[in-house]
Amino acid sequence: MSLPKLTHLPQVRLLTSIHPQQLLLPPVPALAVPRRALVQGEYRRPGQPKDNRLPWQKITFNLSKGLEGIKKHLGLLKLDLTERWVGPEGKPILEHMLEQNRVVWEFRGPESLNEWTVSCDHEIGGHSEAYLKLGKHNTGFLYGTLSSVPPRDGETRYSGYCSMRSKQPLGSFDRKKFHDWTNFNTLHLRVRGDGRPWMVNIAAETYFSHQKDDLYSYFLFTRGGPYWQDVKIPFSKFFLSHRGRIQDDQHCLWLDKIKTIGFTLGDKADGPFQLEIDYIGVCKDYAHTEEFAYEVYKRNPEV
Repeated sequence: MSLPKLTHLPQVRLLTSIHPQQLLLPPVPALAVPRRALVQGEYRRPGQPKDNRLPWQKITFNLSKGLEGIKKHLGLLKLDLTERWVGPEGKPILEHMLEQNRVVWEFRGPESLNEWTVSCDHEIGGHSEAYLKLGKHNTGFLYGTLSSVPPRDGETRYSGYCSMRSKQPLGSFDRKKFHDWTNFNTLHLRVRGDGRPWMVNIAAETYFSHQKDDLYSYFLFTRGGPYWQDVKIPFSKFFLSHRGRIQDDQHCLWLDKIKTIGFTLGDKADGPFQLEIDYIGVCKDYAHTEEFAYEVYKRNPEV
């Protein structure tokens, strides 16, 4: 018995007959993606060359300096171990719980100036100048000249700022330490300025690397004149910014790991300035019950 011929089916052709010479595509070279597009790189000041040295090339080896460092860190390690037996931050537990006022920074000697770093746009080619010295009555005296003329580097469009920032406290072997202000709700300043508006910046420890430039800021208005003014700023008033840009997604300041505090002047008013600081502290204001002063966006709002 013979089978009928299937003449109505089209002729089938193999892929090898269509492309007999080349079965696979040629290898495509990897695209050169900039490092900044993959992960946020370190900030480079405009007009400054990039430092391409390896990490071990930036280390300066000195025997005497190394021995002094070992002695210093062993002393700090002994202090850290003894403070734990006394209580939090070296205070008895009852005193720590009932504490309502604390002076964190004050200027009572030349050694207190080493806890601060002063910077201005002169570092990027600007014309502003800022200096910090000890005042006549054991106060921190910040003074200088503000200039909004941008440097001629072809990159910077705006200029004119001066800032003063505290250094982060370090423990033994350069371990990072933080200020714990969870028992307080208000920042207390005793200052004397020349009438210029300043910006108070607080930096807290973050859990992700892309948040390392986050700052919580609020305004400090000095009235000028010879009289001191006591300024109390609740922590609920501080708003979140990242590299100078105010963020839409706001959340309150976490007070358990405070790194630094700083003061920035950038009011675009060229000329001399001065700010005298007696002390910087924190306090517990029972009359202030506000949790956060700004609107918080929630994906699933509570009904």
